[in-house]
Amino acid sequence: MKRVIVDYSKLTSDILDLLVEKFPTGYSYRDIITFKNAKEETVRAVEVRTEEIIYLVKISLKLEETMEEYDVEEDNFDDAYDDDFEGVAEDEDNE
Repeated sequence: MKRVIVDYSKLTSDILDLLVEKFPTGYSYRDIITFKNAKEETVRAVEVRTEEIIYLVKISLKLEETMEEYDVEEDNFDDAYDDDFEGVAEDEDNE
């Protein structure tokens, strides 16, 4: 299985979906993987997988903020969508 190290600045929406799905309330210390890269630098990351690829997403404050913002954006979209249907249901009840 292929392993890919990803920095927050190169996250795709697919990888963000995987992160938010796996860590809906954020990741904990136990979820963090620590390893040395080819330059012998210590890297901390969290892991998400697809059928073909293991993504090791580098941890940073910016990653946490990006995950939170992405999740909030999805929640806002879902709420707006739900409100539209609630209005339709209420209108039908009044007829």
